[in-house]
Amino acid sequence: MMLFTQRCFLLRHTPGKLRLRAAGARCCSTVHGEVRVRFAPSPTGFLHLGGLRTALYNYIFAKKYGGSFVLRLEDTDQSRLVPGAAESIEDMLEWAGVPPDESPRRGGPVGPYLQSQRLDLYGQTAQQLVESNHAYYCFCSTQRLNLLKKEALRMGQTPRYDNRCRHLQPKQVQEKLAQEVPRVIRFRLEEGVEPFQDLIFGWSHHEVAKVEGDPVVIKADGFPTYHLANIVDDHYMRISHVLRGSEWLISTSKHLLMYRALGWQPPTFGHLPLLMNKDGGKLSKRQGDIFIERFQRDGVLPEALLDITTNCGSGFSSNRIGRRLDELISEFNPSKITTHSALLDLEKLPEFNRIHLQHRIKDEEQCQMLIKDLQGQIQQAYTAEIQDEEVLHKDYIRRVLHLRKGHICSLKELVSPTFSYLWVRPSISSQQVAAITADAEHIASLVLKLVAERGEDLAVDRLSEDLKALAKQTKATKYREVMKLLRLALSGLQQGPSVAELMVCLGPVEIRHRLQKLVLLSETS
Repeated sequence: MMLFTQRCFLLRHTPGKLRLRAAGARCCSTVHGEVRVRFAPSPTGFLHLGGLRTALYNYIFAKKYGGSFVLRLEDTDQSRLVPGAAESIEDMLEWAGVPPDESPRRGGPVGPYLQSQRLDLYGQTAQQLVESNHAYYCFCSTQRLNLLKKEALRMGQTPRYDNRCRHLQPKQVQEKLAQEVPRVIRFRLEEGVEPFQDLIFGWSHHEVAKVEGDPVVIKADGFPTYHLANIVDDHYMRISHVLRGSEWLISTSKHLLMYRALGWQPPTFGHLPLLMNKDGGKLSKRQGDIFIERFQRDGVLPEALLDITTNCGSGFSSNRIGRRLDELISEFNPSKITTHSALLDLEKLPEFNRIHLQHRIKDEEQCQMLIKDLQGQIQQAYTAEIQDEEVLHKDYIRRVLHLRKGHICSLKELVSPTFSYLWVRPSISSQQVAAITADAEHIASLVLKLVAERGEDLAVDRLSEDLKALAKQTKATKYREVMKLLRLALSGLQQGPSVAELMVCLGPVEIRHRLQKLVLLSETS
C-alpha cells in the first residue's frame, strides 16, 4: 500500500505556527498503487447531508485516481439499529449518483461488508492483542464504571477509566475467566505516539494515553467497538486512504497505536472539516430536514445536492453553481480542502435545483425521464379533473418543460395549483368576463382567427407582436384589458407567464377549446 510521498508536502504558514501541507497538483500526481477508499456509516439512522458529503468526497477521490469506492456498514451496535436504514443508505447513494463499487448489496472480493458478519475476525485480532500484551481482559462492573464517572464529574474532571484491570496478575485473570465473570477487552494505550501527516490538517499528534483510559475494543456481548473494527476492516479490505469527518482526528493517534501493535501498515488519513449550518451551528436532524430521503421526496435533484455540499466547502479548482459530477471529479484537488468548517445555506438549494433542472431539460435523454416523471405526477394530482388526455402526451409536456426551464426550481411546481391550468381547463364565470370588458366575444374571435392562421407555428416573440397588433383592432378595450381577459380565459389566473407563453404552452387545439368557451360565456352574459 503506497502513501502520498513526502515530496508532495510543503511548508504552509498559518497564524502563530508552521505546519506541513499537501502541495497542489504535484500531490495529486503522486498517488501510487491501488487506491481504495470507504464510506462506513452506522445503520443506526438514515443517510443525511453530512454522511452524503463524506461519501461524495470518497467517491470523487476514488474516481479521480482510478480506484474503488467501498460501502461498509458498521452495524455492531445492535441495540441502536434502525429497521430499513441499511437498505436505505445504499438506496440513497445510488439515487445520488455515487454508487459503491463494493457493498453489502453488490458484494465484492473482500466481503462480507456488514461488520456483524465479521465477528470472528475481530475476536481473533483482539485475542492476538491480548497474547502480545497489547490488550487485556477487564472485569470491572458497570456499577464501578458509573461510580468512576460520577466521581470525575463531581471533581470537574473528564471521565476516564483508571486502567485498574491492566495491573491484574495472570493468575487473577485466569481465575476470573474460569468463573466466567463478565468481561470486556481493553487496548493498552502507551505514551510515545508518533506524529502523523493528515492530508487536510497537516501534522497531528495526540498523546491519548495522558488524557484517556484504555479503550474497550471488544464489548461484553462479543461485539467490537468502532476503534477495533474499523482498523481491522480497513486492513483486510486494503483501504489505502481514509477520508472521514474531523471529529475522528483525535482518535487517529489511538488507531495508529493499534496498527503498530498489530504490525500493520496504516492507510493515509484525511479528515474532512465539519458541515455546519450557515450560522455555524450543527445541522439539525430533529425535523428530518437534512435526511436525503426527505430531499428526494421533495423533488430535489441529486446533482443539486452534490453541487451545494461541495460548493459550500473546498477541494476544487472552481466554486461555481451548476457543476455536475464529472466536473467535480475533474476539478477535485485534495490539497485545496481547507480546515475550516463548511457552512451550508439550504436557502440557496432551490437556485441550485433550478440550474440543474435546466441542464436536464436541455439534455434529450434526461428530458425523456423528466417527462415520464411529470406524467405520473399529473395523473396522481389531477386524474379526475383532466378533460383531454392530450395534456399527458409527451410532446405537450416537453413543450411545457422547455418553456418553463429556468423559471421553475422543481417538477413539483408544475403540478401545484399555480400551474393547474396546464392540465385542467379553468372554470370561469360570465361575471368575471363582464367585469373586464363587454367586447370579449370580438376579442376571442380575433385571437381564434390568429391561431388558425398561425397553426402549429406558434412562437412567443412573434405572438407577442401579433397580440399587440390585435389589441389595436379592439378600440373599446385597451391592450391591458385584452391581456387580462385572455389570461383569465386561458389560465383562470390574474398573473403568471405572459399570454404569449401561455398560448405556446397550451397549443392551438387547447387554445380553441378555451376561447370557444369564452365566446359562449360572452353570448350568455
